[in-house]
Amino acid sequence: MKRTLLLAVFISLLTGCSTEKPAPNIIYILADDLGYNELGSYGQKIIRTPNLDQLAQEGMRFTQHYSGSPVCAPSRGTLLTGKNTGNGYIRDNLEMGGWGPNEPEGQLPLLASEFTIAEMLKPLGYATGFVGKWGLGGPDSEGHPNNQGFDEFYGYLCQRVAHNYYPTHLWQNGSPDSLEGQAYFAAHQKIDEPFATEQEYYDRFSGEHYAPDKMLDAALSFLNANQKNPFLLVFATPVPHLALQVPMESLDEYPDSMDAEPFLGGSYLPHPRPHAAYAAMITRMDRDIGTLLARLEELGLAENTIVMFSSDNGTTYSKGVDADYFNSVGDMRGLKGSVFEGGIKVPFIVKWPNVTPAGSTSDKISAFWDIMPTLADITGAAVPEGIDGASIAGTLKGEASSVEEGKPLYWEYHAFGGMQAVRKGKWKGIRLEIRKQDNAPVQLFDLESDPNETNDIAADHPEVVAEIRAIMDSRRPSEIEAWNFVRDSSAE
Repeated sequence: MKRTLLLAVFISLLTGCSTEKPAPNIIYILADDLGYNELGSYGQKIIRTPNLDQLAQEGMRFTQHYSGSPVCAPSRGTLLTGKNTGNGYIRDNLEMGGWGPNEPEGQLPLLASEFTIAEMLKPLGYATGFVGKWGLGGPDSEGHPNNQGFDEFYGYLCQRVAHNYYPTHLWQNGSPDSLEGQAYFAAHQKIDEPFATEQEYYDRFSGEHYAPDKMLDAALSFLNANQKNPFLLVFATPVPHLALQVPMESLDEYPDSMDAEPFLGGSYLPHPRPHAAYAAMITRMDRDIGTLLARLEELGLAENTIVMFSSDNGTTYSKGVDADYFNSVGDMRGLKGSVFEGGIKVPFIVKWPNVTPAGSTSDKISAFWDIMPTLADITGAAVPEGIDGASIAGTLKGEASSVEEGKPLYWEYHAFGGMQAVRKGKWKGIRLEIRKQDNAPVQLFDLESDPNETNDIAADHPEVVAEIRAIMDSRRPSEIEAWNFVRDSSAE
């Protein structure tokens, strides 16, 4: 027996790495403006999301996870770099062009000096792909995904272009992928009165190529091409960001009775059945995610693939979306564009087969900037210096606690007079209209007893307020002067 055991050990030593478990594949799925309560597994009663609900049943559902920002570009920046908006380069949406068809595309580019998740994993042999909406640099910029560690890119480079689901083109790496037969039309239009039929809307505000369909095809192709090596795929669907556009066969999955009147547009495109369209967009997104997960099974990759799902911020406040109707953020205060809970608290689901306990729920406080160190922990990559996140790999393994439990979370946002927020344990501190008043006060909320931030108790806890204000004041000054909370006396 002993001789047999020694022989087995000797053979194991000789074969070495052949007995090691292969590096896990990673798919991170990012929805756009999806509210905390807009999945069935998070309490949604109207919109059907069976595939994401199944993902939650097979993995872990987080109840205290936060996006990187209340708006798109900075949230994506925090996810990719592990830096919060008090430390990273991208701290708000900043356009590099206008709204016409011939305007330059893109937002402020992510600096070449920034280090992304893709750049972290490439030295380990990972193939890296990004499919969907980018928003961190346009064509020929240093922020282009191919310049930020991604081998393959397909989708929208520009967030403005992404307001139309039937664009004239998408981008494949550095070249436009022309969507033949699709003419340009503005994604922000208003009509004076409803059209006579739904078909008139679709004739005017749709085309042959629905962008999310093209993105799904690109994601499936990436999986097919990289099934023999470890990969990172970020699948950043633009859904359900406005405009309200969805193929009619998906719209017809929801009844006419959902809508009493049409949306005539203005801020975004009109739609005859806005409630049904919004629900149908999310259900079609869920179907696409189901197709992506099914392909993993077909390729024999599912058991060694970590799948993560979240949203870049809360449900939008823009007309055309009815957050009250869908109970999109429950009783939480705020929507997109706000650092109150409704603007930044988002669903987060992780399936890590044979590691993460199936059907589990975690109240671990975490945020987008924790994803980079978590993936470093899982894969053995070196954790970059100067980031703000902490690994939650222990939580994903079902451990009771993990390193740096309770590390404060920080956000800043520069619209609406400027705002900051800090989450430290049960405490949440918020400052509003920083540019409009000297020394804007910190509001304080106890999220354990007041999860909807209704009762400011700052006067009762001056020592906590002082701690939170110190965190706010420790933010790194930005290279963009507009992001330094300079008081605007002209607003008085």
